[in-house]
Amino acid sequence: RISGNNAFESILKIFKSNKIKKIEDIKANTINYGYIIDNTKDNEIIDEVLVSFFKNPNSYTKEDVVEINSHGGVIILNRILDLCLKNGLRLAESGEFTKRAFLNGRIDLSKVEAIGSLINAKSENEARVSAKLLKGKLKDRIHNSKNSLLELLMYLEVNIDYPEYDVEEVSEKKI
Repeated sequence: RISGNNAFESILKIFKSNKIKKIEDIKANTINYGYIIDNTKDNEIIDEVLVSFFKNPNSYTKEDVVEINSHGGVIILNRILDLCLKNGLRLAESGEFTKRAFLNGRIDLSKVEAIGSLINAKSENEARVSAKLLKGKLKDRIHNSKNSLLELLMYLEVNIDYPEYDVEEVSEKKI
């Protein structure tokens, strides 16, 4: 997976396809058939691949993203990775894609936590709970609690600041 401003430019150095010759040929959210070629060794074919293109902001990170699907195998994957590195790309840090998604406003901190919990889950039950958090259950609970507290605060302030108005007094029980 490649993400960032130069993702499309970078992949076109090593991906050859009949449909895509330049960046303008790339259609958003498509999967394209072609070959990964070694541009340092007479365009030697490394593997037959499918490459997915996601144009910003419609990707996990809200940046341009490219995903390479190859046949796999350690030798092939290492050659593709080496080619990417030789062509100016770098390895992502652990959690970097999630960090970028957070910094770009695609996900909130509760989802970041949920992703970490899901990745590190040690049981089926823990994974299920994390998946619920990923769907925004924690965010919803926090949002509802915040709204309830703001409403209570509003009533308290009105009772204190404007006791002469006919506003229901907030009881200790309600507080």
